Amino acid sequence: MTRAEERAGLVFAALCAVVGAFVPAVAKLTTDRADPLFVAAATAAFAGAAALAVLAARGELGFFVHPRVGPRLLAVGALGTGAAFWLLFLGARHASAIETTLCLQIEPVYSLALAGMALGERPTARRLVAVALVLGGIVLALGARGTVAPSPGIWPLLATPLCWQLSHLIVVRQLGGVPPSVLTGARYIHGGLVLGIAWLLAGAATGIAAGASSSVLTTLGLQGVVVAYVGTMLWYAAITRLDLARTTAIVVPSIPLLSLVATFVLLGERPTGAQLAGMLVTAGGVAGFVTAPHAISTRPRIPVWSAPLAAPRTRRRS
Repeated sequence: MTRAEERAGLVFAALCAVVGAFVPAVAKLTTDRADPLFVAAATAAFAGAAALAVLAARGELGFFVHPRVGPRLLAVGALGTGAAFWLLFLGARHASAIETTLCLQIEPVYSLALAGMALGERPTARRLVAVALVLGGIVLALGARGTVAPSPGIWPLLATPLCWQLSHLIVVRQLGGVPPSVLTGARYIHGGLVLGIAWLLAGAATGIAAGASSSVLTTLGLQGVVVAYVGTMLWYAAITRLDLARTTAIVVPSIPLLSLVATFVLLGERPTGAQLAGMLVTAGGVAGFVTAPHAISTRPRIPVWSAPLAAPRTRRRS
């Protein structure tokens, strides 16, 4: 790897972290002004349109009709974007952006559990400690409400990363060698179709606030194309130039901290002392998890953070 490639990889990793930091705040911004199911469907549709254009230009649409690959790509899209986006935006509607950020950090816990059950990986002591920090940080921050009941949105938010991880397992186990651009496209094209059908079956009730339709659609377009699709491609641009562990260590712990800035700029939310402490503990746990040595496994695994992005199987570097 040349110095120029390394510098480019660092730039892409930094941009990926910045884009990922806006996910909770933009999700809260859009779901406060429109029905969560409509937000999920529209966001995926905008991202899917961008993905479709790229795949057509690259001549890769044939993967979607391949008898073995096509159905698996559909499953990846239905889980990784269809179910995940619905839960994410439903939760964001009923929680603060800071709570959204915190809840999404539970993903390493699911990753560790599923890797053990499905891939036969044995967790290292460092990863177990890191996961304990993640859980402790989330409990500390969300428990800061005292006698006030937790926001109802935290439960779908806590379930969101599970959908991402289940879609990752399909990629790891059954879609090895499929280009990253195809996996990304499947996430948003199939996910958009699933969410669009669900929205139509629900009565096509958008719930957009009066007089805000134009601005909401503009924001949804930016959320779909920039935050979702471009964010995914920045991740891939980084991991093709830097080693996976280094990229993940740069991006993953940065997101919850950078999201505090994005949340304040877009929504004016300020974390409480307990929330800030919990977020720092959680970020430390995530950093410890992604920088720990690889667990012993019979198959390669995928990176922890998907934010909410697809993650292909990547080769480890010796």
